[in-house]
Amino acid sequence: QGPLVESGGGLVQPGGSLRLSCAAPRTITSVFNPSILGWYRQAPGKERDLVASITGDGITSYADSVKGRFTISRDNARKKVYLQMDGLTPVDTAVYYCNRYLDGQNYWGQGTQVTVSS
Repeated sequence: QGPLVESGGGLVQPGGSLRLSCAAPRTITSVFNPSILGWYRQAPGKERDLVASITGDGITSYADSVKGRFTISRDNARKKVYLQMDGLTPVDTAVYYCNRYLDGQNYWGQGTQVTVSS
């Protein structure tokens, strides 16, 4: 089904913004398009939690902690999913993982570190 490749993490000051990208270059379009795509994050010592998701029809869902600050979007033609993160705080520091779900199967990226610190 092909790997997921994340990019865009890094170090940012509180109040700043980052845009994460996740590509699925080897996933065929007929599989990618109906997949539910999501971003999860895992802080040290904590469980991996869902941050945002988007269905094949473009319906989005967000964790309460990021509503109004983060925006998930997808580009089916490029087989990519994005997470625009604004108003970042130190609490958002974590490894962020891209996820693709279809027909009971989960696929994960390798993760990208986001650190919010002054």
